[in-house]
Amino acid sequence: MTLPNIITLSRIFLIPLFVGLFYLQPNYLDGEPLSWINNSIVAIYILISATDFIDGFLARRLNQESALGAFLDPVADKLMVCTALILLIDYYHTWYITIPSIIIISREILVSALREWMSEVGKRAKVAVSWIGKSKTFVQMIAILFLLIHQPLFFFSYNEINIMGRTLLFAATILTLWSGIKYLIAGLKTFDS
Repeated sequence: MTLPNIITLSRIFLIPLFVGLFYLQPNYLDGEPLSWINNSIVAIYILISATDFIDGFLARRLNQESALGAFLDPVADKLMVCTALILLIDYYHTWYITIPSIIIISREILVSALREWMSEVGKRAKVAVSWIGKSKTFVQMIAILFLLIHQPLFFFSYNEINIMGRTLLFAATILTLWSGIKYLIAGLKTFDS
């Protein structure tokens, strides 16, 4: 068990804590707003998102890249993103969060299945992560972060942060569709194999 793999596993183990704290927020409890809970949720999300970069960087730097790490890293990413999106759907109860979230989650499932198929036919490299996929991931993570913040931050009001989050979620959805279509086209070319 290498340090990068331990960091990746810690991202997965933090998800239940993230979910538990999410449901302790004021909209789910009758009582006074507890800003420390929202701050904790945001901090855990930032930690999980940051360690997504750190584990890969350390694996390359320490020459500890492994098949387990290559498997766990995208699993941890997808678990966190899908969990956060499902929680946001529950929290906001509105189409402008629900529809983009469904598109993003569906794309994650489709691309995972496509990568598995490509591995079966020995052409996984055809669906390697592209710059569009990386851009989608970055925009998506920032969008989710803004949507998780349920209080004013610095000189931004809650409404301003929320509008930025929704705007970025729509941008992430466009990138999601674009990258998903590119992966699908690459995968369709192998279906006669």
